[in-house]
Amino acid sequence: MKIYTKTGDAGETGLFGGGRVPKDDPRVQAYGDVDEANAAIGFAASLAPQSFESSLIQTIQRDLFTIGAELATPDPTKLAKALARSGTTINASDVGALEDVIDKHEAKLLPLKNFILPGGTPKAAAFHVARTVCRRAERSVVALARDQKINASIIHYLNRLSDLLFVLARAVNMQTGHEDIAW
Repeated sequence: MKIYTKTGDAGETGLFGGGRVPKDDPRVQAYGDVDEANAAIGFAASLAPQSFESSLIQTIQRDLFTIGAELATPDPTKLAKALARSGTTINASDVGALEDVIDKHEAKLLPLKNFILPGGTPKAAAFHVARTVCRRAERSVVALARDQKINASIIHYLNRLSDLLFVLARAVNMQTGHEDIAW
């Protein structure tokens, strides 16, 4: 099978579970932004130290694929069939798992008294970039949710994920001896 199908050459794309929409449809924008966040997180994971929270990052990337599948499948019946193969939908326990990791890392970090400049090690800087991409994905999903029914836990997850990416940036900087730079 070839990677190109030419079915999108007219500016439309197929949704998971059927149907076609314009490539600038809010649903496509939302799952595309989630995909971009996933790629940015993957880039951060590839940087040294590669072992830093590697298992967590893989779990998050799998969750983001689940979110993408949910967003790309507006038909609840088809979504249930699709997710039966890969697991469950994103829910409050997934959000809680992110909160637990945030709390674990924040307990070791100095409390913030100022905004900090994004940067430090390449891995921390990549986490900051991933955080901003995640915020954009969250905004796209919020916009989609105004007009279409979506799983509210997706918004909660993306909101918490951007917080976690901020904390991971600070944590990897601390682990490697780079101090936060106050604004």
